[in-house]
Amino acid sequence: MEQEIDYAKLGLKIKTIRQSKGLTQEKLAETVSCNTSHVSNIENFHTKVSLNVLLAIANALSTSIDYLLSDQYDNSSLALDNEILRAIKGFDIEKKEKLLKIIAIL
Repeated sequence: MEQEIDYAKLGLKIKTIRQSKGLTQEKLAETVSCNTSHVSNIENFHTKVSLNVLLAIANALSTSIDYLLSDQYDNSSLALDNEILRAIKGFDIEKKEKLLKIIAIL
């Protein structure tokens, strides 16, 4: 059975990540070389995002396409694992050790 992308979920996830990074729609649009209304239409699911623009958005938000779509997978664990690894990639050894202790507590 062919699955369809839920563009409403995708738009909301893009919006949530954009806002968490303190980016405006204008700044995201500038970074991905499109206009602000297009970003707004994607986030508010008035239009479907092309693969090229989705890739540019993922790069601009320092995330991956699989993470943007992860809540639509039957098994989203791998995408989340990869996003966690991406988030801690730049940590120094001390931060990684602290994070490991926090994970052990959880």
